[in-house]
Amino acid sequence: MPRAIIGVFDSFGLGSSADADQYGDAGANTLGHIAEYCLHQRGVGLALPNLYQMGLGLAAQDSCGALPAGYVQPERVDGQYGYAVEQSAGKDTPSGHWEMAGVPVLNEWGYFPIQKPTFPQSLVDDLVETGGLPGILGNCHASGTEILAELGAQHLKTGKPICYTSADSVFQIAAHETEFGLERLYQLCEFAFDRVRPLNIARVIARPFTGDELSGFARTKNRRDYTCPPTSPTLLDALVETGGEVIAVGKIGDIFAGQGISQAIKADGNQALFDATIQALGDAPDRSLVFTNFVDFDMLYGHRRDCAGYARALESIDARLPELLKVMCSDDLLILTADHGCDPSWPGTDHTREHVPVLVWSPSMVSRSLGRRDSFADIGATIRQYFGLPSPEYGSSWMSGELLTTTKGRKIIA
Repeated sequence: MPRAIIGVFDSFGLGSSADADQYGDAGANTLGHIAEYCLHQRGVGLALPNLYQMGLGLAAQDSCGALPAGYVQPERVDGQYGYAVEQSAGKDTPSGHWEMAGVPVLNEWGYFPIQKPTFPQSLVDDLVETGGLPGILGNCHASGTEILAELGAQHLKTGKPICYTSADSVFQIAAHETEFGLERLYQLCEFAFDRVRPLNIARVIARPFTGDELSGFARTKNRRDYTCPPTSPTLLDALVETGGEVIAVGKIGDIFAGQGISQAIKADGNQALFDATIQALGDAPDRSLVFTNFVDFDMLYGHRRDCAGYARALESIDARLPELLKVMCSDDLLILTADHGCDPSWPGTDHTREHVPVLVWSPSMVSRSLGRRDSFADIGATIRQYFGLPSPEYGSSWMSGELLTTTKGRKIIA
């Protein structure tokens, strides 16, 4: 019986979509600009032999009209490849993931205005009263790392949590993990989530950190997302309801508010997430979906506008792909994709409105181009067909009779 793996390279865009100008993102291209950076800084492009062999370079060419700078043509393309266009109204994490699971977010989330103070006074007053707080810091749009550097010391002196937002539909609370207390932070975020739901805010994120003014401040692995559940049943629900299992690795369980999740596995950082994915697949029974979000691309490099770090992270995961392919069974299906862009060369620190890659591999598959997919929901529709589930309301499967036709002579670059 088949199993499937979805690996989400969080923020790995392939070029701006047709409506990107509405978001201030016309011209954004996460992969393209990282490749250009590498060619300029190192004299060679990105070293992604396995992803290029799966068709990433050709998918990028289909998406934006050009191969990545410094692209090295593989001996053969060994997978099915294309790009997908987001139909959801935003460019945020929940919208991207829900859409690929078959539930696009067609109505806009609520957003906090770009002004200071940013949050409604009634929200601030309720947080202060309920949390027994001396007040809050921040109350603005900000980069998570920059605001820690700016206000971390003041937080320790005053006990006031740092509250901030971004261009996404999100309310974030940062507090020192030991001095403020992790459980206290979680309780405050739970209350904040109840308060922002009437404002149609998609998420509240607890951002614990450690450190001090001398050593600096660093966020910890104990982040927690409080998210609205999807507005209708997803691929995950359909699979679990028919006796399958959904194994959520990383922040996937939080993104879906636990809905349709059989097991949630936490891990800190891309390498640990990759290890957890391989372990989960090894333990997964028939009719299982292993669903992993590789968060470092977005959190550590995209938002921080770190082209060099993003490049290293991509090359590191690429080098490990053969480990995953080696443990896949003959009828397992792997899909590598993304939830939005976050071009590290782009002004600001927010996500970018881009196409995302769709790279598909199975030990028994004929290579071909999937071209343009008109919705991320095509991923969910295809996996539904793969598991023999009813067709969804949104999305169109690309699966055909040739998908599982056995091919020979496969070579994966180690």
